[in-house]
Amino acid sequence: MSEKIRVLIADDHVIVRYGVRQLLAAEPDIEIVGEAVDGNQAVTLTGELQPDVVLMDIGMPDMDGLAATQQIKANWPDVHVLALTMHRSEEYFFEMLRKGASGYILKGAETSDLIYAVRVVAQGGVFLYPTMAQKLVQDYLNVVGGKTAVDPQLSPRENEILQLLAEGYSNKEIADKLVISPSTVHTHRTNLMQKLGLSSRHELIQYARRRGLL
Repeated sequence: MSEKIRVLIADDHVIVRYGVRQLLAAEPDIEIVGEAVDGNQAVTLTGELQPDVVLMDIGMPDMDGLAATQQIKANWPDVHVLALTMHRSEEYFFEMLRKGASGYILKGAETSDLIYAVRVVAQGGVFLYPTMAQKLVQDYLNVVGGKTAVDPQLSPRENEILQLLAEGYSNKEIADKLVISPSTVHTHRTNLMQKLGLSSRHELIQYARRRGLL
């Protein structure tokens, strides 16, 4: 690693890039070497600039942060990727780790946490925002203990519907099983997907699997 930590910022929002640049550039041991507006540009600039750390947003156009992280780690394994995102969903959290990210921090974090996270991953360490680290520990305990876990942020009914959706039941079948209307099932399904930050049935199933519901 160079004397200064060389950072590439990848985010499709100009205001976010500007704010992060101003924050990190004020640190004497950090240098901003470039900015990318999408995943494709993040991959290209990583090859050209060889940064120590890529601050990677997840939701970007053309190529998202997940795919970009996978390509970067495949081509330049010594480059460390730190996810900087608004997504609290376990789906994105675990997927970024599987793609090779060394850290995961939320955009709502304290500025001192972001600076610390950059330094940690630049040294080859791992930084997980506390609330996300808790998800990782709980997921591990659920797997080791063979437990079926409910999500405390969901209502009992939402957890019940999540379980049935994961098992392959349709809205009508769930309605019949729970003696409620299909429209009520649809409402619960919409609410739980919003709470979990998920957008498809596939993501719901992956989430349920990690929580030991399958």
